[in-house]
Amino acid sequence: MKTFLIVSAIAVFIFIIFQSFMLMPSTKTEEQKYTVILQEKDFEIRFYPSATIATIKSNAKTYKELANPGFRKLAGYIFGGNESSTSISMTAPVHMDINDSVSSMSFVMPSSYTEENLPKPNDPNVLIQKTADEYVAVIKFGGFASDRKLKSYSEKLYTILESKGITSYGHTRYLGYNPPFQLFNRRNEIIVSVNWKTESGN
Repeated sequence: MKTFLIVSAIAVFIFIIFQSFMLMPSTKTEEQKYTVILQEKDFEIRFYPSATIATIKSNAKTYKELANPGFRKLAGYIFGGNESSTSISMTAPVHMDINDSVSSMSFVMPSSYTEENLPKPNDPNVLIQKTADEYVAVIKFGGFASDRKLKSYSEKLYTILESKGITSYGHTRYLGYNPPFQLFNRRNEIIVSVNWKTESGN
């Protein structure tokens, strides 16, 4: 019994230290660049410049169906599954577009890469693309993502935009910033493209 308590105490201590380490600001993970155009209590408008992404398409209809298989395919590419066996740094966030037609998951490539200098994926299902500049509305939430939360916060974001007279287009998308083993201080976002530039007159 005494041995069990000692082992349990050590395990709890290691867990607390590990999670505390995960809460420390990371200077190693590059985040996708954006500019905050409007910030209010419940949401914000951002401008995202064009970025190079690696994407997989999927018939998945739920977060659970897309998350693990999509992540494995994209991780395989950046961890050396390419024509030059190059290891490409992970960035944040992971993008997920989950809908009833064709869903997708995307990793944003480090800013040092372009479509031209990225190695070709070994997996033909991994597509290298360049996004267009866009304005998006964003709402944040904590904890672990789930289909219920994605639906709830998407609806909340649409309600806010309607009340503000801001029109959106396309599907809402999910942005995830944390590894699955990080239990605290998790960052999740729902975004949707908006016609901000036209409506604001900027």
